[in-house]
Amino acid sequence: MYATRFDEVLSFHEPGLAAVRLGGAGWHIREDGSPVYDKRYVRVFGFYDHRAAVVDEGGWVHIAPSGEEAYRDRFAWCGNFQEGLCTVRSRDGAYRHIDLEGVAVHGRDWRYAGDFRYSVAVVQRDDGLSTHITRNGKLVHERWFVDLDVFHKAFARARDEEGWMHVDRRGVPVYARRFATVEPFYNGQARVERFDGSREIIDEAGSTLVQLRGVTHD
Repeated sequence: MYATRFDEVLSFHEPGLAAVRLGGAGWHIREDGSPVYDKRYVRVFGFYDHRAAVVDEGGWVHIAPSGEEAYRDRFAWCGNFQEGLCTVRSRDGAYRHIDLEGVAVHGRDWRYAGDFRYSVAVVQRDDGLSTHITRNGKLVHERWFVDLDVFHKAFARARDEEGWMHVDRRGVPVYARRFATVEPFYNGQARVERFDGSREIIDEAGSTLVQLRGVTHD
């Protein structure tokens, strides 16, 4: 595509720009390899929702495709925008979600906050328990878990004191069993690992369909 060579290149993302590094400096290039802007950063990442996370001596910030900073604030870390929102970590260690202009969207900080997927994100409060919130910061359900994942095909992976399982949109476990690990459901089935190290495939009711490793359990 171009004659220039770099130490590192990332994928091209809409609007046709890619992050590159050379000699410890990072910037974005067009498809012909030409730089989009003159400034050089410590590190740069790909564009998502026409915003890219970059790092300079002042901290982390997002830039627009023109190379201009999308807002004035600097953070200790920035994620990538998903569905018009992005998780960031402030210098005091708190996580929050911001919009494309860098404005906090629901006025509350969390111990951890993940990306939005289908307008729902995982957040963790100070006691270590996690739940799901909507784009405006409201709780999807009133249930809190030791660990939690985003929803995938109407179910989310969740862990309580007894182990991992799948929960529905109400935060209710869809079966009584608990496992050492569970994968997301794939066309109505999921691979799981029992506490004894055996593996199996279960259906959405938690019933064993296929024994993959170890002895068969009743």
